[in-house]
Amino acid sequence: MRILLTNDDGIEASGIEALVRVLSPHHTVVVAAPAFEQSGMSHAITVKRCIRLDRYRPLEEKYGVAAYRIEGTPADCVKLYLEAISSDIYPEYVISGINHGANLGTDVLYSGTANAAMEAYLHGITATAVSLDMKSEISYDTTAKLLEENLASILYEEGTANFYNVNFPRKFSEDGPQFVFTQLGRRDYINAFQKMEDEDGKECYFLGGEILDEGNSEATDIAAAERGYISVTPLQTDLTNYIYLDKMLHR
Repeated sequence: MRILLTNDDGIEASGIEALVRVLSPHHTVVVAAPAFEQSGMSHAITVKRCIRLDRYRPLEEKYGVAAYRIEGTPADCVKLYLEAISSDIYPEYVISGINHGANLGTDVLYSGTANAAMEAYLHGITATAVSLDMKSEISYDTTAKLLEENLASILYEEGTANFYNVNFPRKFSEDGPQFVFTQLGRRDYINAFQKMEDEDGKECYFLGGEILDEGNSEATDIAAAERGYISVTPLQTDLTNYIYLDKMLHR
């Protein structure tokens, strides 16, 4: 397949290089990724400012792929490539990642990784956001190989564009690597903002906090990851509340 790779950790990240290393021998691979880390950028795009880009030679020379380093958000990278750069190689598939850290539950709303994949999906292309738990015992190469081995059988449906959010756990269950289909859970944080002082002694706040996962059913991605499974959550972009809409239309 013709595959476009992107991420939110930046083009120098180990996760995206692992994907290039594993995928490029079997597929036509192009990279369009942020010049710098863009975590938590959600679906932000750059307006009223020029987006600069150049070729990223380390990946090109090492793996023989085309690689674009883009001074924009993850969504910018996909949008710019698909709408302005891709005259020679238009992708059949887009993979965003491998993210350094999980993107589970409601965190996908904030995730640059997930929303870069969503941008591809909005262009009618099947896309997968893939993330690896920050404390995982699983390597990036293993993650990339398992993803590549299961693209055709699990993560691709010919003739239909789909949007998947895939999370690899801290370690696999005793039964080994298993992909399971899930729904989004709910992820909250406690002590999310820490009050601090900046270098000028002015009050500021740092976003961090401790994860608080409560009330998630066994059907959720969060529960699957806790049990050592690779969660696959099919997502969509329609945010309409159809239950409420139906109620108001038939009252």
